[in-house]
Amino acid sequence: MSQDNPDIRYSIGIDLGTTHSALAYVDLAASDGEKTVHEVLAVPQVTAPGAVQALPLLPSFLYLPHPDELAAGDLSLPWGAETGASVGTMARARGATTPIRLVSSAKSWLCHPGVDRRGPILPADAPAEVERVSPLEASRRYLAHLREAWNHAHPDAPFERQSVTVTMPASFDPAARELTAEAARLAGFGPVTLLEEPQAALYSWIQNSQGGWRKTVKPGDVILVVDVGGGTSDFSLIAVREIEGNLELTRIAVGDHILLGGDNMDLALAHTVARRLAAEGKTLDAWQMRALTQACRAAKEVLLSDPAAPAQPLVVPSRGSKLIGGSIRTELSREDVTAVILEGFFPKVEAAARPVQRPRIGLQQLGLPYAQDAAVTRHLAAFLGRQVGALAELPELAARQPEAASFLHPTAILFNGGVFRAGVLAERLLVTINAWLASEGAPEARALDGADLDLAVARGAAYYGHVRQGRGVRIRGGTAQAYYVAIESSMPAVPGFEAPIQALCVAPFGMEEGTDVAIDAQFGLVVGEPVHFRFLGSTVRRQDTAGVLLDFWGPDELVPAGEIQATLPAQGRTPGEVVAVTLHAAVTEAGTLELAAVPVGGTERWKVEFDMRGQPIEG
Repeated sequence: MSQDNPDIRYSIGIDLGTTHSALAYVDLAASDGEKTVHEVLAVPQVTAPGAVQALPLLPSFLYLPHPDELAAGDLSLPWGAETGASVGTMARARGATTPIRLVSSAKSWLCHPGVDRRGPILPADAPAEVERVSPLEASRRYLAHLREAWNHAHPDAPFERQSVTVTMPASFDPAARELTAEAARLAGFGPVTLLEEPQAALYSWIQNSQGGWRKTVKPGDVILVVDVGGGTSDFSLIAVREIEGNLELTRIAVGDHILLGGDNMDLALAHTVARRLAAEGKTLDAWQMRALTQACRAAKEVLLSDPAAPAQPLVVPSRGSKLIGGSIRTELSREDVTAVILEGFFPKVEAAARPVQRPRIGLQQLGLPYAQDAAVTRHLAAFLGRQVGALAELPELAARQPEAASFLHPTAILFNGGVFRAGVLAERLLVTINAWLASEGAPEARALDGADLDLAVARGAAYYGHVRQGRGVRIRGGTAQAYYVAIESSMPAVPGFEAPIQALCVAPFGMEEGTDVAIDAQFGLVVGEPVHFRFLGSTVRRQDTAGVLLDFWGPDELVPAGEIQATLPAQGRTPGEVVAVTLHAAVTEAGTLELAAVPVGGTERWKVEFDMRGQPIEG
């Protein structure tokens, strides 16, 4: 049982993934220290019309059928009435042949600042007659399905009364974190904690070792977690330290948000197959390309997960009368998968390589802001190069990093994400990193074995809930970035020049969840009329404390982290009045950032969150 709440029996961990979601749990009453009773919930889901099967993974797909497409009862689940849509295995299968009715990659859309994430925009290219849902609503449905599945399996331990941790990429900005927490609330969750996916993967590795991790890593090690999932490539660095005789883990850096993962690989495979078909005189239209992409996704997963699997058949439905047999048939081989993904996404590059940036075309299709450069290795080289000074504030580790190093030298690597089920990809990345290390005379990094690539994140999240009860080792780190709010300087109007902008640090790097900080300096807050709040983030400025006001910064030091337009209530004041305020910042237990403004000498409290509805939350 939970030490804080004896009514809590289980710690539940949920991996809300781009392509799969999963639920794992720890029985707190039967677990002690680093030894846990750990299980994965088999999730009932519709696998074919009228057929339900319990599987360890819930594909993160939502299918919106035509009203006349299915018969009554075809989508029934063990816990109640039909919802009119399908989540999981059948959704993915149906979507492969009717992609205009398939919602996929909702998690990637949830972190896309260029769209209304609460608006009905998915499927993005569906015709007008097809129902659409928001990325937030799709995420809510996946989470609600998992909650219902739990309650069906554990009626004696209601989901709402358990300790629940939901994971998200370490690179999620505060807006995406808040939207993830909101999706959980809308799905009927009680209090929820958010956890970064690379940390969850490392927690799973620790739990799986049953205490043996202390013999595998040692003080001074720097663990690089490389998590390439369905939608993102996520990098984190975690240092192993010895504090008062005990080993301690400290997260020291996370990478930028990179939309580069299995989705990109599916598209690359589809284009490879399409070129082969074109050479045979078979041209695909846009609808067929979407169907081919879904078919390649399914075939890729089989080929990556089963080394003995033969070439997978691909069937693309016909869209016209010219094709004999009503469809186009081809196949995807293991050689196709390894060649396209290995050389296209994991090429051997030098440590000095950086992602290629192409000039953008002025008009673009509305879609996800995928990374321009598909090479994971180049993005990783840029991350390690940018974090070359990340050990400077850890004296016992700083000495291990040569002064002339051009990138931070990891000593161990933990791979996570279904992409690495293909051992050749993990091997390529390990060889590439070790070539970088050899070029600077550093020892080779070793791979940490034993990770469960599909379920590690959910398992680690459940274990984290166990750790939060004071059992086992906890990874320290706090916020993955330092956060700043833009302050407009007070100066006379000058023709042709905008007022300079300063950046006020409101949450320093590593600020722990559940803590807050007051900033004593006074600022002017405009009330009663629309204003913009601009937020910035930095993964490299570790020395800034709350209240530090920057006049200048390098182009790579601070990056935009979100902007909202809001009208703060005047509350008896004249609209447009500037009120003197002090600021308070807090990182909630859920891992979201709140910024509050308190009038000097007053009792009001304006709270501004990264809320993409364009309205602040007042309190």
